[in-house]
Amino acid sequence: MAISAQQPFPITSPDTSLGAPPEDAQRVLPTFRSPPHNFEAEKALLGTLMANNNAHDRVSDFLRPDHFADPIHGRIYEAISKLLDAGQIADPVTLMNFFEQDDSLADVGGSDYLAELAGSMVSIINARDYAQIIYDLHLKRQLIDFGEQVVNRAFSPEVDDAAMQQIGSAEQQLYDLAMTGELEGGFQSFDTSIKEAIELAEIAHQRDGQLAGVGTGLRDIDRLLGGLHPSDLVILAGRPSMGKTALATNIAYNAAADYEVEIDANGNKRTINGAVVGFFSLEMSAEQLAARILSEQTEIASDKMRRGELTNDEFDKLATCAAGLRNLPIFIDDTPALTVNLLRSRARRLKSQHNLGLVIVDYLQLMQGNSRTDNRVLEIGEITRGLKTLAKELEVPVLALSQLSRAVEQREDKRPQLSDLRESGSIEQDSDVVSFVFREAYYLERGEPTQRQDESPDKYAERHDRWQTLSDEMKNRAELIIAKQRHGPTGKVDLYFDGMYTRFADLDPQHTDSF
Repeated sequence: MAISAQQPFPITSPDTSLGAPPEDAQRVLPTFRSPPHNFEAEKALLGTLMANNNAHDRVSDFLRPDHFADPIHGRIYEAISKLLDAGQIADPVTLMNFFEQDDSLADVGGSDYLAELAGSMVSIINARDYAQIIYDLHLKRQLIDFGEQVVNRAFSPEVDDAAMQQIGSAEQQLYDLAMTGELEGGFQSFDTSIKEAIELAEIAHQRDGQLAGVGTGLRDIDRLLGGLHPSDLVILAGRPSMGKTALATNIAYNAAADYEVEIDANGNKRTINGAVVGFFSLEMSAEQLAARILSEQTEIASDKMRRGELTNDEFDKLATCAAGLRNLPIFIDDTPALTVNLLRSRARRLKSQHNLGLVIVDYLQLMQGNSRTDNRVLEIGEITRGLKTLAKELEVPVLALSQLSRAVEQREDKRPQLSDLRESGSIEQDSDVVSFVFREAYYLERGEPTQRQDESPDKYAERHDRWQTLSDEMKNRAELIIAKQRHGPTGKVDLYFDGMYTRFADLDPQHTDSF
């Protein structure tokens, strides 16, 4: 039986004795689809580069040899780049030296093919246009490969490769691919840079010279930091029960409550105050965080809310406050053991949908890295780098809470230091601001003196009175220690703290009679 060139294998006639042939037998083989490419554009670009070597400067900032669909064209482009980098001329004559021992070029015509390419030049003006076409088609081929990988991974029977992990990884890869597709970038003129600096100064001036970033709502902190700046990774660290989450919740509420936008003549929104807040709570539930904000605003103890020990008036007050806070631009994600990829993808969505202006992570030691490793130090390093990258990508401040090591408890002075940051020095390295929240009252409450065996009652009473005086003095005091600030001074800020309502505030004499 003769087989035609268009029919690579014989197809037997279906047996019609049993009725109509099955559908599969009538199916036409699908038409082969080649990956996106434009060989003519590749030839035109190579011809332009050989005819005028100056055109190489217009495309070399983003175009690489592997972007060409034809590997031979990619090798020719690479040879052109190497010659020009060495200060030599790149034309068919000089290029031939690169391919004298190369059978691949000989297969397509050798020197004659180089001359043909040189004759394909249209205009140097079109060089970047050709390069962009080549690059765009390269991205489409990458997108096809990416889709195939996603499908194959979804079909994989791996039990420990959950669907949400696959989605997070796919989102990250797709975003990375999108970022590589940005042709703009690189150097910008000083004129552009100085205009942006003036815009930041103008914003600060409009806010009475206090803020250039997102305000915390706490006067002395804003005065020292100038607010939380876009693209900054800010670490808020402390030992358990120091009030890290309380302070972060206060900042989230203050930023969201102050959120204000203006709309220009073109209908574009611009944030002029406050921020939309994305709060990633890996320790507490969304309901618990909301209860903290309600407790702060209503001055009703959160433990009374949990136990249901509210009077009718208190419940009415609670309901009225809750109604007023419904539209507060705070979005809470309480997914436990969140990975860096998932956090970044969700933050990006919030940025595109609601103009995210501040990210808070509570806390980073509960996060997981993207790669599987038993080395926790390396994993924490991956997490902090991911958070810093997120801050730069979205141009928002990222406030990440962090635990401290137990070394603090071994010192007489329990004020934290940079060396107390738990598990990794990368936390200090990657961050723009490192701050510690410290309450001496916490340690005083647990350090009430007892009478020693050899101590007289008078001596003990004197020592206990000193302790009591100091405890009363420090009862509602807290410190925020700025141990590192990349763009400004370090120092200490004294704060008022009300443990009953988990509330931080500026330290003013009217808060308590003790001051």
